[in-house]
Amino acid sequence: MNIHGNQERVREIQQVTGLRPTHFADLVRVSQLIYDPRGGVSATALEVDWLEFDIPAGVAENLRSLGQKYQYESPHVDLDLVWDDLTPETRSWFMANKSILWTIEEAFPALDED
Repeated sequence: MNIHGNQERVREIQQVTGLRPTHFADLVRVSQLIYDPRGGVSATALEVDWLEFDIPAGVAENLRSLGQKYQYESPHVDLDLVWDDLTPETRSWFMANKSILWTIEEAFPALDED
């Protein structure tokens, strides 16, 4: 699962948080959307009020930088790498909202996934 040799750390994160790899993949997809809500389609500008999705400004900014970092990546980034990039506020928001991330994805055009 983890090619960086941090299997033990990954298990610890999963045990402590209750988060699974699918939750992290959903978070990476949402962060990619926050960074580029148009899904790579440059024809139109799209302004999104992330508070309408119950994403506070600080969390949205943290996720925007994560989305930029992983803009062209598969959403299945090693979860310990993603976890390290999250602020404490984003970590708390993520744990509280892990089961609704897919609804945010559904509100936008599909991203072209490999």
